[in-house]
Amino acid sequence: QVRLVESGGGSVQAGGSLRLSCAASGDTFSSYKMGWFRQAPGKEREFVAANRWSGGSTYYADSVKGRFTISRDNAKNTVYLQMNSLKPEDTAVYYCAAVPAFRNSLLTSGDYDYWGQGTQVTVSS
Repeated sequence: QVRLVESGGGSVQAGGSLRLSCAASGDTFSSYKMGWFRQAPGKEREFVAANRWSGGSTYYADSVKGRFTISRDNAKNTVYLQMNSLKPEDTAVYYCAAVPAFRNSLLTSGDYDYWGQGTQVTVSS
């Protein structure tokens, strides 16, 4: 099992940047693929980005491509989401999630076994 704790959320004006962190504990971090999801009020949780392993393949939702970057540091058991050029429509609770590396799928919330508690990101216009 792995425990995930997000941090780094906050309020920012449109065009600004934030970096979210997700610290993992419990199991071997490098044995998991990691993802970021978000959920806005009244909407379903949606995929944002995923990373298979450090330096490996990354995937992004079309809405964040070119603005967000997922990365991970296995030595620190941490995955990051650098968010630049933020827009009001990026406002949501952001969650990190983990799935064992042997599983192939990682683009939907149902693919993931472990979730953090979420961190709020608010972007004002």
